[in-house]
Amino acid sequence: MAQAGSHSAAGQMTGYLYQCELALLELARRSWDDITVEVRLEVLDDIEFLCDDTDDPYELLQSKHREKAGRLSETGKDFWRSVASWIDALTVLGRLSTGTMPLLRLVTTQVAAEGTFLHQLRPGPERSLDDALARMEQVADAVEPGNTAEDRKKFMGLTAAQRYRLVAAIEVNDASPLMSDLDSSVARILGIRPGQHARAILDDVKGWWYGMAVELLDKNRERASVTAQELLCRLEEITDRFAGKNLPITEALRRLTDAEITAYKDDLVVAQMQWIGLKSRTIATHLRDYHYARAQRSEWLRTFKITEEGLEDYERLLWDEWDHVFTRHTDVIEDDTPAAERQAAGKRVLDDTMDKAAGMPARPGSTTESWIGRGTVHSLAGRAQSADDDESVGWHPDYPDLCQSHNEPQGQ
Repeated sequence: MAQAGSHSAAGQMTGYLYQCELALLELARRSWDDITVEVRLEVLDDIEFLCDDTDDPYELLQSKHREKAGRLSETGKDFWRSVASWIDALTVLGRLSTGTMPLLRLVTTQVAAEGTFLHQLRPGPERSLDDALARMEQVADAVEPGNTAEDRKKFMGLTAAQRYRLVAAIEVNDASPLMSDLDSSVARILGIRPGQHARAILDDVKGWWYGMAVELLDKNRERASVTAQELLCRLEEITDRFAGKNLPITEALRRLTDAEITAYKDDLVVAQMQWIGLKSRTIATHLRDYHYARAQRSEWLRTFKITEEGLEDYERLLWDEWDHVFTRHTDVIEDDTPAAERQAAGKRVLDDTMDKAAGMPARPGSTTESWIGRGTVHSLAGRAQSADDDESVGWHPDYPDLCQSHNEPQGQ
């Protein structure tokens, strides 16, 4: 284990974690005003916020965490490297000279002393743009210190109009909560009241959030942002789990029409049932569960009653139950087991899986209509790809190979 000392990276690591948790806190705050607001990490700035109708951020945020209390320096790296970063971002956005300027926020745990331009750039009645700009130009034009010379030179390389435009958009939020104080701030903003499950609820929210942060920071993934609505939906999932609150059921089951059944005739979900010898009437019954469970899950996602991650958690639980059933019934199948016995084993796998799935709620601690679980397992069966698919679901003992043949283009 690394020992604390001159080479310790603890402060730097805390700074990264602070940026991540500050983004959660800031998104939670904005959720009270606009649930469509989106947050991004490390694209143009540490943290940035967007509206749902544009890809351009309306706010760029630099986060600076220092464990030791102290004054924010007019000549220090925390401020001037933030300025350089904003100039680069505004250049990319084409906003240095024209267009709507985003808010440029520096959130720091240090304190901006009175009389400094940093104090004059705080929000409130004491904000003085002209005085702050004049003092900034004076500091930027000085020779020392050398560790911010390039950043200050970049600022002075702007035209006078650009410098004014830039400084007018800067807001210094000093004396911000330390890393150790963020939990209580996040809990308060999210409305997590002190009580028996408060710590567990907050831990679950943060666990989900760190997963989202990893996806946001992975440039090879498709996720570009997280919305306030997603955060609130995940919070509701977690709190409802502790309260045992049921997900709403909006679908009313009825027998499918011949046309609706025919629409699925070439789908893998039907082929899976045909491989174990199910008759048309039985297949139609299973398709009813499949059809309405798909519609209900889509409605939950559309209305933010459940998140994609919450649904994936449910599907993993269903897969695990199927895996136990499948293993138990197919362990006795040998290479020379007759086809009729293979089909019979597949029927037992289907029947027992359906019984298990019917009693598994989509949200732990609640209850769910039995057809939701049955239909969701059928959806998993409809996604099976090949013998190499480790997360597939099927009924026939040989379903992986059958799926591969089914999914191959005709004529091969």
